[in-house]
Order: sequence, then C-alpha cells, then structure tokens
Amino acid sequence: MRAGGDPRRRPDGQRRRPPEGGERPRRRPPEDGDRQRRRPEGDRPRRRPEPAAADGGAAGGRRRANGPRDPREREHRARSEGGGRGSGRGGPGRGGRGSGGGGGGRRRGRQEEPDDRPWIRRAWSKTWKPLLAFCGLMIIGGVAAFAVLYAMAPDAQELQDAAEEPPSATQIFWAPEEEGAEPEVAVTTGDVQRVTVTREEIPPAVVNGVLAAEQRSFYEDGGINFRGIGRAVVTGGSAGGGSTITQQMARNYYTSELSTEQTISRKIKEIFIAIKLDQQVPKDEILTTYLNTIYFGRGASGVEMAAERYFDKDLDELTDAEGAFLGAIIQQPSRFENVKEGDGYWYDYLTGERWDYMREQLALMYEETGGERGLPRDEAMALELPERVEYNPEATGSGDPKFGYVRQEVINEIIARYDGVDAQALATGGYQVQTSLDPDLMDAARMAFDEALPAVAGFDQSLLMEGLTAVDNETGQILAFHGGDDVVTDPENSLTHVAQAGSSYKPYVLVTALKQNISMETTFNGDSPQTFAGVGEVSNADHRSRGAVNLIESTADSINTSYVHAAEVVTAPAVEQTAIDLGVNPIHTESSTTSPLIALGTHVVSTYDQANAYSTIANGGTSIPAHMVVELRDGKGNEVEPNDADALQGDRVISPDIAADATYAMRQVVEAGGGGRAALADGRPVAGKTGTSSNAVSAWFVGYTPQVTTAVSLSRHDNGKLAFEGIPNTSVFGGTTSALVWKHFMDTAMAGMEVRDFPPRANVGEVEDFGPSPSPSPSESPSEEPSEEPSPSPSNDDVCDPDRPGNGNPNNPNNPDCPDGGDPGECDPTDPLCEEPDPGGGDDDCDPIFDWNCPDPTEDPTDEPTDDGGGDGGGTGTGTGRPGGGTNAMIRPSRED
Repeated sequence: MRAGGDPRRRPDGQRRRPPEGGERPRRRPPEDGDRQRRRPEGDRPRRRPEPAAADGGAAGGRRRANGPRDPREREHRARSEGGGRGSGRGGPGRGGRGSGGGGGGRRRGRQEEPDDRPWIRRAWSKTWKPLLAFCGLMIIGGVAAFAVLYAMAPDAQELQDAAEEPPSATQIFWAPEEEGAEPEVAVTTGDVQRVTVTREEIPPAVVNGVLAAEQRSFYEDGGINFRGIGRAVVTGGSAGGGSTITQQMARNYYTSELSTEQTISRKIKEIFIAIKLDQQVPKDEILTTYLNTIYFGRGASGVEMAAERYFDKDLDELTDAEGAFLGAIIQQPSRFENVKEGDGYWYDYLTGERWDYMREQLALMYEETGGERGLPRDEAMALELPERVEYNPEATGSGDPKFGYVRQEVINEIIARYDGVDAQALATGGYQVQTSLDPDLMDAARMAFDEALPAVAGFDQSLLMEGLTAVDNETGQILAFHGGDDVVTDPENSLTHVAQAGSSYKPYVLVTALKQNISMETTFNGDSPQTFAGVGEVSNADHRSRGAVNLIESTADSINTSYVHAAEVVTAPAVEQTAIDLGVNPIHTESSTTSPLIALGTHVVSTYDQANAYSTIANGGTSIPAHMVVELRDGKGNEVEPNDADALQGDRVISPDIAADATYAMRQVVEAGGGGRAALADGRPVAGKTGTSSNAVSAWFVGYTPQVTTAVSLSRHDNGKLAFEGIPNTSVFGGTTSALVWKHFMDTAMAGMEVRDFPPRANVGEVEDFGPSPSPSPSESPSEEPSEEPSPSPSNDDVCDPDRPGNGNPNNPNNPDCPDGGDPGECDPTDPLCEEPDPGGGDDDCDPIFDWNCPDPTEDPTDEPTDDGGGDGGGTGTGTGRPGGGTNAMIRPSRED
C-alpha cells in the first residue's frame, strides 16, 4: 500500500508485471508478533502454514493440530513438494502459471480429487438422505392407505345385516342341447336351513371342537394371526390354515364381494374386515355369529341344524366326540358330509390324520388354558369317531342317482379349480354353474353297463364298480361319467375310484419309446418266460414265445414280455413321466414300485385319468385337463376365472407325429387284436387298448375316435375277482367285457357325428433290434444262407397276424381276408406251447362271448408275483381316491387279453 493509503491499482484484466532483473520485490521484514510470510529457501512450502508458537500468531489465524486433517490435504501436500504457493506464478524454475514445474498450482475441484474412504462409507454418504426421505414417504403413504382401507371395511352393523340375509342355493346346469339354446337346470345345491342360537345355548363340547379345529387360541389372538399365516405359507397348510375365525367369518359374510377377486387383493380386504370386527365386536359375539352361520354340509348352516342333520339331536345333547366331529368337518364339509367306510382317501383322512389332529388340539388347548377349554389328554385321546345318521340329498328327487353324483362332483371340482370359492359360498352364495355334461349321455353311460353285461356271479352286485368317463378331445370337456347306483351307499365309480390299470398302461411305454426316437417297427424280445433284473419272471398270457416282435404287434396282441423288455430299455421313470405328461394323476405313480413291470399296469388309475391321458394322444399330443365346469358366475352375475385357465388353452406334450404313430399301433388292437369287440357299428376308425389284471380283479378298455375318448373299467369294491353269469373269472378280459360296454356307449355317443379318420402313421424314429440273439439248433449247423425277409408289420389294409391265424375272425369281422386258423391237428400235442387260443383272440369254433363251454386258458404264472417284483405292499388293486390306502396289499402284474 502506498504512503497515503491509496493502493496501486492495475487495469482490469492486466496481469501483474514482474520486476526487472527477474527478482520479485521483497516484502517488509516481519515485526515482532507477526507471522513469517516467507519460509527460508529450502523449506517445504505449505498450502496453509503451521500454527505459530503459543505466544503469537497471525491475526485471525486458526489453531489446529499438527499435520493435515483431511486426506485430500495429504494428497495436496504430496503434489506440492518442491515449490511454494506462488511457484506457479513465475517463481524460479516454474515458468509461469500452469507450467507444471514441480507441482502446486491451482487447487482442483472436489469432484476431481480422489476419495480413499471405504466404498461402503462413500455409498452410504450419498444414499442415506434419499433413503430416509423415501422411507418417510412410505410410512406416511402406508398409514394413509391403512386408514383408507380400514374406513372402507364394513363395520359391525353391516356384518349383522349380512348375517341376517337368507342363503341362496347354487344352480347347476346341463350342457345346452345346441349352441345358443337355453340350458336346463340339472340340480341345485339344495335349500340351506339355519336356526339361530345364543352363546349360552352353545355347549362347551361344540365350542371345544370348533376351536380345536380352527383356532384354539381364538380368545387370546387378535383378528389376524400373523404367526398362523406364516406357518400356513411355509408348510402349505399342512400345519393348519392361516385364517383366524374372525377372518373366516368376514369371508363368509362377504362372499360375493371377496371371492371373485384375485387372491392377494381379496386377502387384503379380508384382513382389514377382520381387524375392524375384532376391535368393534366382542369375542363371544364373533364366535356365536360364526357358529350360527358356518356351513357344515348336509344343507345345514349353523351348529343347531348340523346337530340335527348329523346326529338327529338337539344342540345341548351333543357329546364331546360329536362336537369334535362338527369342528373337524368345517375344513371340507362337502367331502365329509356323507363319507363312509370304503370311500378311500377321504374316509381314511377323516378317521386317521384329521381325527388324530383333533384329539391333539383338544389336549393342547386344555394345557394352554389351564383347563378352561379343551379336554384332559387322556380323555381327548380316548375319543372315537361318532356314528352319524344316514343322509341322502336326493331322497325327495326323481330317484335317478345321476343327480346326486353330478351335484357332488361339480362341487368338488369347483372347490379345486376356483380359488376363494368353498362349500360355504356354493351353499349360500347363489352361484350359477354351467357344465359340459350331457344328460342323455349320462343315461347312456348307466345303460351301457346294464345292457352290455350280464349280472355278476359269485358276489353281490353292489360290490361291482362300473367306471366310465367320456371326454371331448378338442376341449377336454367331460361329456358324461357313470357315478354309480346310489350316491349314499355306492362310492363314485369313475372320477375318483381307482383300479389296477393292467395293459391299458402299455401305450405309455409305446409313446415313451417314440419320444426316444425308437421306431414302432423296432423289435424286442417276446420270448416267454423271461427273467428281468429286479422284477423276476414274466410270462405271456398264452405262454407262447413270440421271438423278435415289434411294438405294433406287441400292442395288438398285448405281449407281456416284449413290453416289459421295452420298458426296461426306455426306463420305468421315463414311462411314469410320460403318463403324467399325458394326464395321469402323479399321485398314482406312488401306488406301486417303479420298475419295468409298469408296462403291465401295476399302478392304479381312475377312468378319469385314462380318458384324460388317451385324449391327449387323440388330440395330436396337446393336453387339456379334463373338466366338467365350463363357466362359473357368482351371485351378482360376475364370471369367476378358474385357476387353470392357462392350462385349458392346451399344452403340447408330444408331437403330432408321435401321437399319429401311437394311434396307428392302437388301431391294430381293434382291427386285429384283442379289442375287436369295441369296433363301432358304423365302421368309423377306433383306436384303443385293453387291460386285465391277474385273476381279473380289474378289466379295462380305453379307446377313442378322432372326436371322443372314453375309458371303461370294471372292478370290485372289495378287490375280489370278477365273474359274470355265463362269463367265468378265467374268461374275464378287457376285450370280452369292458370293450362291450365301451361299444354300447360309443355307438350312442357318436350317433350323428361326422365320420373322421385319424392322421396317417408318421414313422417316427429309427428301427432298432432289441430282439433275442439267434442261436443255432443243437441238431444242425448254422446256415450260411441269409434268413428270410421279415414279414411286414400290420397296416390298415393288412392287419392279419401270421403267428395267430384267424385273428381277424371274429375280432375284426370287417376284415374277411384273414385266413382261418386251420386244423387244430396241425399243432403237435407234445408241444408245450400247443394250447387253446386266448379268449381275446378269435377262434371261429369257440366264441367266449357266446359259448362259455370253451376251455379255460392255462393259468398265468404271473398271477402270483415273485418276491423280487410285482409291486409293493403299499399298492392296491382297486380302491377309491388316493392310492395306497385300500385293503389289497399286493400289486398284481397284468394277465393279458
């Protein structure tokens, strides 16, 4: 500053001129107390000087600890070695600003400076503020949403109003006679009756039973049991459901509002209703309303009517066991309302797992409440399933049993296929159900058994199980099924009852081979008997060794050994997967040991399974789940979407070429094999397969035209041997019994339908030779001449079997070109293979259908399986529902047709 205080100013934009001689003007010497402005030469310059001694410092200076505090300062000092602050401005050796000589210069921006902090600290420093703001907004939004949903939930008064509304029955309609026609009502779920009681009138036996079944900690829990919901999610419901009694009550009262929506949104609404009710309504009032309105089956809404319908008692007369039973059936009232011994899975489940659960819950509730509720453990464990009064929902109807079975099976299908719709909703919600069932074909199914078969022989007619399921190939819609003779005493025969499949399982081996690029012209070892690893000895039905036979001939003549050999080649697990892919219920693959014997049908199946799977082949390899409910509308007229809507669009599981070849092979069964009696009167093409288990405990024919697939099975409720008047047990085969029923029904079902042909064979795969190795005769040397050309496989025009002369008569009366069997004298009586023809064949002089004096076939040695094969003790020959729960402890290999 100049003397006088006026600073010397430079014009704007002009840089300071360096002094002459290259030296900078020296500043005045520091006075005492002043901070030294310039370091002696050789000292390291600093961006900021070190603090002065304790006795002085520059005015306004800030004291700090020695050394740079910020990592960026350390980096800056490292760059500043060798020069002072002004070195970039023309100091010695610098060359002016930005010359870069020795470092220093202008300080870089923060974004250019490195940050050596750990990455997580750097990330957190950039995100914690936005994250905090986001969480705050979410909390505010969640509280606002909760308040809105809570306010929208019905209150206690609306709940009471809903409880007082009279229930409305569901209507079930037949398929319309023609497109656009008005469908007729087949049956309703029946009038539901309700008698309201007070809390004081409900005995402890009922309260204990219901709480043990549904929520033993009801009085301690809130409206929502989050622990129960989590347990249900983790275990899939096996450890109990996630809904509290309050939630169930909310769902039952608002069925029309909640059940037609997607599961998540419906559950959210249900939860908010339950929360609001739990806060506004006392626990005793919630429980009383629940017990007055919950559906127990048998047309009973509420515990008072349930006591009358199940036990013909007043509510206050019920015992602990009867109260526990009412609680147990809330889970599945439509399944348990008429369950009885012999009904298979549902009876076994109720009397076993479900009843054991009830007793354990009663004991736990007693222990947890200090004896206030529940039963002492010894009393709970002593409870026995109580006797119920007989129930016939169609007792006042026309007497036609089909109505009861339609009602029963439609309800079961809806509960399985429509999420959120349960027995309570169907009984009281006024739904409308459109089915694909044709009443005329339902009658034809029943008449086919009555008119095509004689009466049974040697056992009671009521033990005969007559299964039939017919499916439209293009849509998967069930056209008809045969339920039985009495919905009260006769378990459903077709959709749930199972029987051992016999050789009707062989097409799954055939399809598996084609999938593995093995041609149906490939030969396998048809010699008899043969021993297979892990299986034991297997014989053909006629004990004849067939040598090298291809899959076409093996299918037509149902040759056991060649098919077991084929199953061994393609592997049994692969066959099981094929059956599942085509439409067999996976649970049925657990009914016997997985081994090559699967080719002989050791597994049990229902006619629903077989019709479902065969229709996939008939539909060119596209699988559509068989179903009878085609449309469901709630009480407000809204259509409810099924949970299998995507599957109903069809799923390609095998190629059309594989389906065409499998169909071609199965055509030979009807045109040249043991299923000739299934040929239809109008001569239209038919493909199918017979099946008979050993000792004829079951007999099958499953077949199809291009439009319709029908499966027919015969078995006994007690797993005994089949026999009919004029048809002894040894003459019972699928081709001599079930095929007749199939033809009788299909002649009616196909009447008026267009005659269509199947696609031609596609010749999938490579021809291989898995047949027996030739060996020279002991009496002669091997011939060096080439063997004769093998006979061509049967075709649509040439289906005669050279090894079975006369096979086309009478099995295929439309094929007169097949030669007759010749003189029996041509067979050497000393030959052990010289036997009477199998009844499934067609000896002109002995027709087993009309001449029961024919000699019986020799007993099949596979009637009694060896210890090494033939299934396990967990299987059943026949039964109802889930396999493995019947009384028959032995799986029987097939006795072929």
